[in-house]
Amino acid sequence: MNRIIPIRAEPAADEAPRSVSLYEKQPKIYPRSVHGWFARWRWALVWITQLVFYGLPWLPWHGRPAVLFDLAARRFYIFDLVLYPQDFIYLTGLLVLSAYGLFFFTAVGGRLWCGYACPQTVYTEIFLWVEHHTEGERGARIKLDGGPWTLEKLGRKAAKHAIWIAIAMWTGFTFVGYFTPIRSLWAEAFTLNFGPWEWFWVNFYAFATYGNAGFMREQVCKYMCPYARFQSAMFDRDTLIVSYDAGRGDPRGPRARSADLQQAGLGHCIDCGLCVHVCPVGIDIRNGLQYECIACTACIDACDGVMDKMHYPRGLIRYATENGVERGWAKAQMFGRILRPRVLIYGAVLVAISTAFLVSLSWRSVLKVDVVRDRASLARLVDGGKIENVYRIQLMNATERPQRYTIAAQGLAGLELSAPPAVELAPAQARWVTLAARVPPESAQAGPGAHPIRFQISTAGDAAATVSEKSTFVVPR
Repeated sequence: MNRIIPIRAEPAADEAPRSVSLYEKQPKIYPRSVHGWFARWRWALVWITQLVFYGLPWLPWHGRPAVLFDLAARRFYIFDLVLYPQDFIYLTGLLVLSAYGLFFFTAVGGRLWCGYACPQTVYTEIFLWVEHHTEGERGARIKLDGGPWTLEKLGRKAAKHAIWIAIAMWTGFTFVGYFTPIRSLWAEAFTLNFGPWEWFWVNFYAFATYGNAGFMREQVCKYMCPYARFQSAMFDRDTLIVSYDAGRGDPRGPRARSADLQQAGLGHCIDCGLCVHVCPVGIDIRNGLQYECIACTACIDACDGVMDKMHYPRGLIRYATENGVERGWAKAQMFGRILRPRVLIYGAVLVAISTAFLVSLSWRSVLKVDVVRDRASLARLVDGGKIENVYRIQLMNATERPQRYTIAAQGLAGLELSAPPAVELAPAQARWVTLAARVPPESAQAGPGAHPIRFQISTAGDAAATVSEKSTFVVPR
């Protein structure tokens, strides 16, 4: 097989060297503010998510924050739930539940998470609001950035960044408040008496918020977030996405409000470019579905406003499916395709996992027990010829009330314990109890070796529970 080998031409002697950049400089995007039905929904989600995020650490619950992840004590408090590291399986279930929820809603309505509830979207929306109010609308911001540095420009920029930094620092402080009681953290803030880890995470999370929402913005969604890359695997032609109706809008072009479209040979799109100006990632939705689109629906609100002014029907840009746009389906026909096999499978799995998660959580025992044979103390003969094994039992009170536990054992004839008659634990306390189990000499006739036994730990009262744990009793040769 003949191969063609490219030969690089040598530059001419009088040709000046050229510098070629391998990286394209990304122009800054100046989104225009927009008002409308979807914008109100987006801001409603901003308020809801931030009230939850900023409010939960301050909500008192049994003398502590309603949600507290106490890593030092290895306790995780979520309202009335007290979770231990042994309950890590619930975190796995929650992650699986979140994943299938994402699959389900994406198959139905596209990137709903990205457009309305993703922290990157939420904080970008907040930071853009600050930018609009300190530097002006889109045209004013472009003019301000392109002009020389003046006292006015310096003042506007300083005000914007000061507010950004304040929001970012408060966000970092609140984040740490989920791991350290926030009221104690607030008292330490006045003396700057944070520990090294508190200092690190407050500043790290503040820096991430300030950088991602203030500067990187659409770059995070386009290049850093993996969801944009694999979303197409969850889309199909019946997924509701932000769509431009080319059949109705093209040919595009400016015209007077009273113009006869049929005579002018134009569609409903007046080519004003507002859908591009309001887009936070700087794409033109009229070019079709693009992976950069985060489904924020700002283009829908902008286009509907233009349609109202032109006295055209709304919906030139709207939530629709690819099949619906191509075939001219009405809303009822498109929504009728929601219950298709993919969605039904995702929904069935989501319901099954949710049910199993809730049932498991409701049946979760409020008493955690671990039984460990004391390997430093071998089986031995004690007074009366009895055989003794030593055990260490960890009791974990998964309630926020003091509990009293009784310990019993069974499995060998005459088995008795040297444990105290009852063990008391404070709320959410874990404690190791060392005890000896003894059997009379006649029980040794069962033969040398390991014999199965069971420990039963019980508590009474409003949190009554009984836990049975198996172990072995060793009879020496």
